[in-house]
Amino acid sequence: MGNTVDVTSKSWEEEVLKHSGAVMVDFWASWCGPCKMIAPVIDELAGEYSGRLKVCKLNTDESPDISSQYQIMGIPSLLFFKEGKLVDKMVGAASKNQFKEKIEDIISN
Repeated sequence: MGNTVDVTSKSWEEEVLKHSGAVMVDFWASWCGPCKMIAPVIDELAGEYSGRLKVCKLNTDESPDISSQYQIMGIPSLLFFKEGKLVDKMVGAASKNQFKEKIEDIISN
């Protein structure tokens, strides 16, 4: 997975909250089947939207404090930030087109 940025509790503020643009964060875990299923799609999207959308991945087992802070109850969950503010959320696996629709909506507003 070459296009995504791994974030942790330590790098969360710097990588996500202080980023001056759109950020999509994939909350995942190694034991989560649907997370593994969408991982290649997330990486493809990161490549396709390079320069317009920063795509991060956060392992919920390694950073439970961030998961709690954003009330992540089910994974995969994708949170969308713009200028450091949470603007939208998707829970569960979705098709590439569904992700693209959401991304287009976020980056065009």
